[in-house]
Parts: sequence; structure tokens; C-alpha cells
Amino acid sequence: MLFNSLEFLLFFVIVTGIFFILPHKFRWFHLLIASCYFYMAFVPVYIFILAGTIVVDYFAGIFIENAPPSKKRLFLLLSLVANIGVLAVFKYYNFFIENINLATTSFQLPYLKMLLPIGLSFHTFQAMSYTIEVYRGNQKAERHFGIYALYVMFYPQLVAGPIERPQNILHQFYEKQVFNQNDFFVGFKMMLWGMFKKVVIADRLAIYVNQLYDNPHGFNGSMHFIGAVFFAVQIYCDFSGYSSIAIGAARTMGFKLMTNFKTPYQSVTVSEFWTRWHISLSSWFKDYLFYPIAVAKRNWGIWAVVFATLITFLVSGLWHGAGWNFIFWGFLTGLFIILETLLKIKSVKIRKSPLKKIAGIIYVFLVFAFTEIFFRARSIKEGFFVVKRIFSGAWTMPESTAIFSNFSLVLSAALIIFLFYAEAVFADKIIESKLEERKNANLVFGISILSMIILLGVFQKLSFIYFQF
Repeated sequence: MLFNSLEFLLFFVIVTGIFFILPHKFRWFHLLIASCYFYMAFVPVYIFILAGTIVVDYFAGIFIENAPPSKKRLFLLLSLVANIGVLAVFKYYNFFIENINLATTSFQLPYLKMLLPIGLSFHTFQAMSYTIEVYRGNQKAERHFGIYALYVMFYPQLVAGPIERPQNILHQFYEKQVFNQNDFFVGFKMMLWGMFKKVVIADRLAIYVNQLYDNPHGFNGSMHFIGAVFFAVQIYCDFSGYSSIAIGAARTMGFKLMTNFKTPYQSVTVSEFWTRWHISLSSWFKDYLFYPIAVAKRNWGIWAVVFATLITFLVSGLWHGAGWNFIFWGFLTGLFIILETLLKIKSVKIRKSPLKKIAGIIYVFLVFAFTEIFFRARSIKEGFFVVKRIFSGAWTMPESTAIFSNFSLVLSAALIIFLFYAEAVFADKIIESKLEERKNANLVFGISILSMIILLGVFQKLSFIYFQF
């Protein structure tokens, strides 16, 4: 069930309405059943995979909390192995088998014919954060099995985050949520803004990007440069749009999920960018991978940070997809951050100069657009071909092409400019305003965004990019 569908609109209205009608003691069960239905709308049988990992992690949390210090790590490792094992089988088995088969001619290992459970990487990481936090003593083991299951299954952020920590969300399922007009109003505006980013901008740009990468040899350098810029905006609008809808849907019921994007394209360094982009995942890697590695190698000095950064982004690349192009994307991204670390480039210093700030913003956008070529390409080879075509291919724009008409280019550019201006100047202020505040601005904002969704939206039920992860 996609957020950008009429089915979800009906689902949202019914689930939210029943939530406030039901007595508080039954609400967790209602949300759990609704979340299971939401997930089963994709591939029903995969609900059993989630159920299995939920049972394992529920008891693992209790065992970790009750075990003597010498046994706590053992139970944590068992839980992590179970979670990573499921992820490895469904997401990485065929990738590893393919590379083993390429490396040997004496025997060939069989492939597994199976679909990747939607959002597997997201709820695996959320489950792992629970047992890690219990092990660290930052979270009490959850004794209510239904509440713990809801922590993993909560429908707004089930398939693509934000990846929540137990400290933020578990206690909220116990708190009685009274209908609050301001929360509902703010949540609805978040959902509206997220829908705008998805169906008006992301899905419109996807028309061009998909055709470029379906036939990269058929387009010249100027088109691939535009395609790289378009994909950088597309993936931002697609994923931040999903996050806005997810956070907004939860907010209408009074639940507050963590912020997942914070105007990343206003960053002036690549390092700063990754503190603003996909914050729930970036902070997960920082807390559970980067810091432990950096601390373990602290006697290396600055090279401990370099090593931890490189490992973190290599793993991040693998997390995003079972392909060498994703690993290479992580490697490239890590190199840019390592370069800033070694040169001691700080965003605070850059922001002191208006010209340096503008140059920094442009630099970060271009770096991200460049690295995302390998993220979007079907292989490293294809990614290098696109890069080569951009830097050495023809840069004359044809008078007309099947996908790059003057009108479509102007409309796409205008929408991108509007998006960046809105996010820099007024969108967050209006969205977060209370019901009695900024009444005229809220009215104009709501009517304008809704009108653009209706008039300019691409309603082809295009899936969200991050659903594949």
C-alpha cells in the first residue's frame, strides 16, 4: 500500500478515526492489526519473517536485561546474528553467490528465487537498536509483547523509516493520546507537503531519470548532467516526501517521530550534509558503528576517525543495496568526508563568509549529484560511462527530444526552484505553526500545495525509492 494512493488515503482516514474512538487500552492492538494489514498489502507471506524476528528480539531483550554481566553479550550477539542472518539471506545471498560463481569455474552454487521483503533493512536496524540499547542499559526490556511488536511494526515508519530508537517511541504507545487539533493540523500539513514533494516533483523527475538510465548510451553529456541533477532532487523529494508523510501520519494521532531530514541542500560541507540527510540512519551508523570503531582505534589519532569513516560508509553502501555500485558509492562518499577531515574543513568557518557559504552549498550539491550517479546506475561500469559522457560527451542540446521538451524542462526547473525557496524561507515555519497562528499563510499554503498536487501531480503509483532497501 503506497502512501501516494487512494487506498492509503482511505486506510489513513479509517485507522486514525477508529484510533480516537477506541478506549486507550485497545489502541495498541488496533494499531498493531492496522500495521500488519498495511504490511501485508505488499507481500502477505513476509509478515511471518517479521513475526519471527519480533519473537527473537522480544525474548532477547528480556534475557539480556536479566542475564549476569558475563552472559549479556552472548544474548546480544545471538539477537544480532538472527537479525543480520535474515537480512543476509534475503538481501545479500544471491549477491555473494554471484560473485563466488564468477570467481570459480570448478563449481557453481545455486541461486535462491525469492523477493526481498519490503523495508527489511529498516525494521532490522530498528530491532537491532532495541537490543543494543537494552544491552547498554539505556532502555528497559519491554515486557508487553504487543507493545514491542508495535514498536517494530508501527505502520507510518514500518517500511522506510525513520529508524526509531526505543527511548523515543516505546513510551509513547503507553501514553493516552487525546485528540489535539494542533497536532492533527500540523501532521496533516506535513503529509500534504510530503505528497507534494513525491507526486509533483519526485515522480515528475523520475520520468526523465528512468529513461536516461534505462538507455544511458542514447543520450549526450548535457542530458546526463541534467539527469544527475534531476536524480539528486528526485531522491531527496522521494525520500523526504515519504518521511514527511510518515511523520505527519503519526503526528495526527499524537505520536512524535524523529526528524529524518533537515534541509540537507543548505549544507556547506559534505560532512554537514550527512548530519542533515536520512538522520535516523546516519545517527544509527554513528552510534553503533562509527563511534565503537573510532574508540577501539583511538590510539591511531586522526587515522582512527579516517578508518571508522571509511568502514561506516562502506557498510552504509552495502546496507543500501546488494551491488558493487552501492559499495563504490559508499566508498566515494566516505572519501569526500575523509578529505574534509584531513583538511580540517569546518562548516562553522565557511558560514561566516556569504560567498564561501554559497560556494559550499553548490559544492555539496554537485558532490552529492556526482556520487548518486553510481547509486542510481545499474553497475559501476554504467556509472563510469555516465560520468565519462558528462565530462567528454556532446553538450549541445537537441532542439527537441522525446523526454526533454522545453516546457517540461522549464516546469521541472521552476518546481525545483520553488521547492528550495520554500524550504529555505517559509515551509517549515508554516507547517509547524499552530492552528491559531499564521491563519492566512496556512490557508494560502494549503490551497496552493493542494492545487499543485491536483494539477501537476504524476499519479502513476510510482513506488518510493527506499522501499527497495
